[in-house]
This record gives sequence, structure tokens and C-alpha cells, in this order.
Amino acid sequence: MDKESFDIQADENNVNDEALHSSTANRQFNIKKEIVEWVQAIVIALVIALVIRTFVFSLIRVDGHSMVPTLQHNDRLIVTKLMYKPQQGDIIILRPPMHKNTPFVKRIIALPGQTVDIDFKKHKVLVDGVELKEPYINEPTVQQGDVKFPVVVPENTVFVLGDNRNNSRDSRYSDVGMIPYKSIIGKAVFRIWPLNNFGPIYR
Repeated sequence: MDKESFDIQADENNVNDEALHSSTANRQFNIKKEIVEWVQAIVIALVIALVIRTFVFSLIRVDGHSMVPTLQHNDRLIVTKLMYKPQQGDIIILRPPMHKNTPFVKRIIALPGQTVDIDFKKHKVLVDGVELKEPYINEPTVQQGDVKFPVVVPENTVFVLGDNRNNSRDSRYSDVGMIPYKSIIGKAVFRIWPLNNFGPIYR
């Protein structure tokens, strides 16, 4: 092989080496770029999930039997939060001021300014003197608690009871009492588990 042809071959090898290094560098760059994009996508997804959970809705598991027969132990519920305004009859998730670490699920019986009275002998719940029609309760209300009736619901609070009236810690007890609006997590609207009871809570 003459010198000229040797030099040409050497130049071709150099070109091939440079192309190989360039291809490897591009692959490394693409991998790094892809990792960054994945991390960004995950972070954005987590932020969106946090915002939805905080302000829009969340999933709650019922723990206990205070809302039988409407809700059962271990039911999974969708709870709405966005622009929620308490209404009589709503089933809500709440954290009573004296039980801040324990979510409760109860039904709103009365709103601010309304008067609640319970006749435990006749098993009647009255709001502003009118007896409530309560087809949702498990049995007549006989459990009294330590709150003296009648009571007037203060501003920005609600009076709540469980549907399982004789197995429920609710506004009949002073450690629960009236529930401030700020202690309400949201309104339970839909049951997603168990599947045989899948659907809206209010029928």
C-alpha cells in the first residue's frame, strides 16, 4: 500500500471514529432528555393529583357502623369538596374539633339558626318544631347523649346525626357537638365499593 492510500484509509478511520462518538453522545443526550421529561411529567401529575385531592374530591373508606343502613363498614366513597355548601340531609365527612385526627361520617340534620329538639320517649327528631321524616335511619332514636335539648345551631355550624342512631357518636354528645363549616371535609356523593352497591348514595 502506498503512502497516499494509507493516509486516505487513516482519514476514513478517523471519520468513522468521530461518527461513532457523535452517535454515542446523541444517545446519551436523548436518554438524559427523556429522563428529564419523565420526571417533569411525574411531578406535574403529582401536583395535579394533590390539587384535585385537596380542592375537588377525594376517596374515603367508611370505618364503623354509625351510618348503617345507608353506609356499611368498609364502603369506599367519593367525596366532593369544590364549592360545597352544607345542606340539610347531606352526608358529610368531618373532623370534629375535639377529634381532629379522626374523620367522621354523619348526616346533616340542621343548619345555622335552626332549632333541634329530640323527643326520646316518642323517638322523634324535630327541626324548628317540625318532625323529620327519616326513612334512612336504622331504628328509632333512643340514645340520648349528654347534650340538653332543644338546641339552636350557631352560625357557621351544622348539627349532625348518624343514621344508626343508637350506635353513633354525633352532635348529641358534647365532645362532638356542633360541627363548624371549617371542619367539614366534603359531601359524600358516590359509592365505588363494594361493586354490588356501586352508584349514587342518594336515591
